[in-house]
Amino acid sequence: MVLPRLMVSITVNGEKQSFEEEPTISELLERLKAPLNAVAVEVNRLIVPRKSHREQRLREGDAVEVVTFVGGG
Repeated sequence: MVLPRLMVSITVNGEKQSFEEEPTISELLERLKAPLNAVAVEVNRLIVPRKSHREQRLREGDAVEVVTFVGGG
């Protein structure tokens, strides 16, 4: 018997998003089409260093904030 796959629900910048499995932060940023070298990521109110984005998996119920740096004057 094959069990139905449960979706993982994560809040990203205040909006719920669903994933088939727990994504890494890098996978989330790719999905968002965010510039990988010009963002800061906070998971559950803790800033995640860029060097950890490829390894750190997001879990059910995580709250993620992605901030893009914008230059200008």
